[in-house]
Amino acid sequence: MSHISIIDDEVDIVVGALQPDLSSFMEEWKPIFSRFHLIIVKDPDLKEDLKIPDGFNMDLYTKSDIDRVMGSSSTAISFSGYSCRYFGYLMSRKKYVICFDDDCVPARDSNGCIIDAVSQHIANLATPATPFFFNTLYDPYREGTDFVRGYPFSLRNGVDCGLSCGLWLNLADYDAPTQVLKPDLRNVRYVDAVLTVPSRTMMPVSGINIGVNTELVGPAMLPAFQLVKEGKIRWETVEDIWSGMCVKVVCDHLRLGVKSGLPYVWRKERGDAIESLRKEWDGVKLMEDVVPFFQSVRLSKEAVTAEDCVAEIAASVKEKLGPVNPVFARAADTMVEWTKIWKRVRRPSKVQRQ
Repeated sequence: MSHISIIDDEVDIVVGALQPDLSSFMEEWKPIFSRFHLIIVKDPDLKEDLKIPDGFNMDLYTKSDIDRVMGSSSTAISFSGYSCRYFGYLMSRKKYVICFDDDCVPARDSNGCIIDAVSQHIANLATPATPFFFNTLYDPYREGTDFVRGYPFSLRNGVDCGLSCGLWLNLADYDAPTQVLKPDLRNVRYVDAVLTVPSRTMMPVSGINIGVNTELVGPAMLPAFQLVKEGKIRWETVEDIWSGMCVKVVCDHLRLGVKSGLPYVWRKERGDAIESLRKEWDGVKLMEDVVPFFQSVRLSKEAVTAEDCVAEIAASVKEKLGPVNPVFARAADTMVEWTKIWKRVRRPSKVQRQ
């Protein structure tokens, strides 16, 4: 990895706390986390008190904090379950936000060395991306590589990177049907590579291990798509797929990059595949309408900020997907509400489309 000067004061680490005892999680991450400010958001549905060891520079947010900040919007936007991480994005004031789920610990590379996932995310975000022409040696800005023969010199400066999507060892981010059919499937391959996802190509994004340049795309990281049934959030585990497609469309339109690959984390096993299948199945079916929509959506030249882009996507969602299922219309309304909250709570986006 090329040397990147990391300014610790520009980084927040967000952790969504879904389990009450974070002692082991925090201690395993301590050599890395101790350099940074942490934002820990307690799942508002978690009743037990959190157990967090001393020795960290952190802010803890609970249901009362969420209700206070959100005000009248607290009933319109849910931060239950995995969605609590989005409240951490909202409360950060840093350029870079790195997010890890509380069932992940530092992984080791093929040499057995602990992976500093935060540093790798920053390296991904702080170096240019190449979404408009694929480099067959992947990221040309990493140490020991460059652009291959035939790569246009006019594109070699690259563009700013808005999103860094890390991966998992052990329990990869398989959906519930795959987990049920292949209960013993584990990811043991460590691939030492980072690549820019090509422009106009959709991808499944997960908030389990992710880095965001909030000044570029922060408002597009949104908790909008939630399938409520029997009084409970039913699609919380895949909600970030919707958010990821929103932010990818925004990045493509604003000529920003999205990277995937390093860094890895080690994801522990938690939960029941059958229960996940029960929660996710309705969402899995709806995805067959969602993906073609995001593949075809195009934004106007008037959309010059992330907030503008989200507003146009929301309008298109309501018009084209709303008649398919009312859950899409609700998602569109939530997207609009989220941008208003973002403007009120955080600073506006700085990046405009050239």
